[in-house]
Amino acid sequence: MRTEHFLTRLDRAFARLDREPERPAHLQTPRMSRHRVVLLGSTLAFYLAIVVAVLTTSWLVRLDWQIMFFRPYEQWPQLHAFLDYLVVLGQRGPTAVMVAAWLGWRSWRQHTLRPLITLGVSLLLLNITVGAVKLGLGRLGPHYAREIGSAELFAGGDIFPSGHTANAVVTWGILAYLASTTVTRRVLSVVSAVVSLSVGATTVYLGTHWVSDVLLGWSAGLLILLALPWFEPLIARIEAYVFEVRERMRRRVEAGLVPEPVAAALTPLLSAGGKWQRRRPVGPVAPAAQPAPAATAGAGHSPVTVRPAAHLPRPHVIRSERTPVTPAGSRRPAHTERAGAAARGTSARPVAGG
Repeated sequence: MRTEHFLTRLDRAFARLDREPERPAHLQTPRMSRHRVVLLGSTLAFYLAIVVAVLTTSWLVRLDWQIMFFRPYEQWPQLHAFLDYLVVLGQRGPTAVMVAAWLGWRSWRQHTLRPLITLGVSLLLLNITVGAVKLGLGRLGPHYAREIGSAELFAGGDIFPSGHTANAVVTWGILAYLASTTVTRRVLSVVSAVVSLSVGATTVYLGTHWVSDVLLGWSAGLLILLALPWFEPLIARIEAYVFEVRERMRRRVEAGLVPEPVAAALTPLLSAGGKWQRRRPVGPVAPAAQPAPAATAGAGHSPVTVRPAAHLPRPHVIRSERTPVTPAGSRRPAHTERAGAAARGTSARPVAGG
């Protein structure tokens, strides 16, 4: 009878964790192509045009005031409750948590830290670029405007460009940037564009941003996504440094240079690689036992190996490495009478009717 070993879901999870992190071979890092450079230059020109239009109090500022006096939230009040929830898709905290959870699962499955590091780099660039312009121009929002027709610049505000809109472009657009296939990238690009457009329009509806704020927020987020290939070497260096620190800490734990409580806490984290699959026994290692000589019970008998009574401690083996035990031979116990009858050439079963 043969017993088969079926891997449970927990076994498969540990087997995946026991693999050494590596970058998938079929994933290609985006490069700064000529098409991307053209899009980057066009977006940058549009960005500068919006800033100049607001600085010179042009027709764009007049459009801002006209839409503010139109008050869309009063024209369509039935949409207010729904759009209050929709605008959350542009808030940095909730969206960063959701996208980081998804990219964390991607990192675990693909055995690479690139998705999470790319998200962190893009959010850092977003905070630096958008935050610097916000504080530098100091524009007030529609609810705090004081002079009709004015651009409300350098008044201590932080509304220009729209942080909700730029965050929606970057946070949801990073999913399309990290997509594995062309079809997935196109689908996620459309989804991220719809979400970012909806968030920007919602902020105008709620009266929290000018139209020019939203236009600059769209272009600011798109500039970060288009410029990300320039930061791919930095992302690769950060990933290599993290794995180097992990390997260094693993060697310190292996050598016993880390206190026992800290080592016990770090062992599950450091045991994700193939080099750390077996846990080493605690205490001094006993010398290897010499096999006992074979003792014969008598002439014509097969030698019987005498095994030592006390076995040495064996290293711990994870569940995915344990081989199934297959019993050899028949499980039916031997029958002495049947063996004797077979030797005499007679049947062990009595003959009926004799």
